[in-house]
Amino acid sequence: MMVAERGVAQNTLLAYRSDLEASSDMLAGQLANATKETLTTLAAAWSHLATSSVARKAAALRGFFGFLEQEGLRGDNPSAALPRPVQQRGLPKILDQKEVEALFQSIEARLAKPKPSPLDYRLSALVELLYGSGLRASELVVLPRTSIMRDRPFIILTGKGGKERLVPISDRARQSVGVWHAFVPKESRYLFPSRAAKAAGKGDIHISRIRLFQIIRELAAESGIDPAKVSPHVLRHAFATHLLAGGANLRALQAMLGHADIATTQIYTHVDSSKLVELVNQRHPLAKRTLSR
Repeated sequence: MMVAERGVAQNTLLAYRSDLEASSDMLAGQLANATKETLTTLAAAWSHLATSSVARKAAALRGFFGFLEQEGLRGDNPSAALPRPVQQRGLPKILDQKEVEALFQSIEARLAKPKPSPLDYRLSALVELLYGSGLRASELVVLPRTSIMRDRPFIILTGKGGKERLVPISDRARQSVGVWHAFVPKESRYLFPSRAAKAAGKGDIHISRIRLFQIIRELAAESGIDPAKVSPHVLRHAFATHLLAGGANLRALQAMLGHADIATTQIYTHVDSSKLVELVNQRHPLAKRTLSR
């Protein structure tokens, strides 16, 4: 049902499966027969967990019991006993434009060497797509080898929940990918194949999200930036924040990022505080009045 009707992502499916199995183990395999009282006991066992973890576990169980009731496998739904923790959405971690510039300077220094490594060209393509188009790490690593063409300034991605969206690709990114493309084996399905996997005889596999994470952190350290501040998702946040600060329309940004709810995109309006101060000083009616003695 989660896949066929809701179209959830694979990672979400795995997380929900893990939560259901753990809850079933805690109830000695009697999760499907749980009562409100047993669910209260279960919720008490989660008291040491983070609010976000409790919210996810409760959501998984509510969906499970709702499914049982809808399919006629239970005549009641005990999930009202589950907690509904209030989550406060934190501001996303971002890099300022000077820090992003430092990353690109490191890449340019690599490419300026007499004989750059193919991995330097790969790094350039990866960062151009993360920061230049705001791709998710999970979307980037699975890009097909022929997905980005020199004469086509966009790609159609299938993101979370199987939803398609149009993503513009900058001239810089297409040029960078074009150079890297020459190093990708023609038999590879992926734009960023895993050489380690192929060497180990595992066949045609794309680089993992973990490896991408490592690559970006190595670049951060090389650029004099605390690696703990940088990740593929932080570059996606930087793309959104800097584009919005440059005057991008919020609805257009929502479409490019693939957010189902514009409330998710609106969080970026709270990040650039300098723009908010500038807006108040320039647009508020009192901005043109001066204080008298």
